[in-house]
Amino acid sequence: MIEEFKKERILEAAKNWFREVIAPNHIQNTVKCSDPKELKINPFLVKYLARFLTGKTDALSIAKALILPRALGTSITTSFGENAQKFLGEIRSSIGGSTTSGIDIEFVDQIDGKKKYCQLKLGPTTINKDDVETINQHFASIKRLAQKNHLPLDINQMIVGVLYGERSDLSANYKNIEKKHHYPVYAGKEFWERLTGSDQFYNDLGTAISEVALEFDSSHLLDDTIKKLAETSEIKNIAD
Repeated sequence: MIEEFKKERILEAAKNWFREVIAPNHIQNTVKCSDPKELKINPFLVKYLARFLTGKTDALSIAKALILPRALGTSITTSFGENAQKFLGEIRSSIGGSTTSGIDIEFVDQIDGKKKYCQLKLGPTTINKDDVETINQHFASIKRLAQKNHLPLDINQMIVGVLYGERSDLSANYKNIEKKHHYPVYAGKEFWERLTGSDQFYNDLGTAISEVALEFDSSHLLDDTIKKLAETSEIKNIAD
C-alpha cells in the first residue's frame, strides 16, 4: 500500500487543481455567455427549448435555455478535458514520476503484488486511434529494453490507468489496447484500488473535489449572466 502521506498529496493535488484551474475557468466561461456572440443560437430550437424549460418564450426563459446547458454541461466538461494534462502532472508529482521513457508512473500493484508501468489517462473516452498506437510503441520500447537487459517482464505489468469512469464506459480505442495489444486497462475505482490498496480511495477522491464546490457558490453569478443575456437586443428580438 502506498504511504498515507502520498494518498493525502493526491487528494490535495486534486482539490488544488479544481480550485485553481477548473473552477476559475468555469466561472470565466459562464460570464462569457452573457454575450450572444459567444453562443451558437439555433433559431429553430431556441424557443422550443425555452418553452420546454420554463413553459414560456420570453427573453429570460430563452436566456436560461441557452446558458444553463453550457454552464452546467459543455463549459465545465470542456475545461475539465482541456486541463487534463495539468491534473495528470499533479498525480505524477504526488506519487513520484517514472524514470522510464513514455511511462507516467511506476508502482507495485496492491492487488497482485507486481510492479506496474503505467500510462495515465483522464477519462473513458479521452483517447483517439493515434493514441492507441503511441501507447503500444511506448510499451514495445519497454519490452525491448527489458529483453536487452535480460530482465523478466510480463505483459500484464504494462497498463493504462484511467482516472475516472467505469470499465463499461471505456471507448473502443481503450478496448483495442486490450484486445489488439493485450495490455490491461484499469478504470476508476479499480485503478485507484490497485494504486493505493484502498477500495474507498476513488470515493475519497470524488469527495475531496466536491468539497471545493463549497468554496464556490456561483448561483448569483449565474443569475446575473442570464439576466444580462436576456437584456440584449438579440435575445429580445428572438422573444418578440
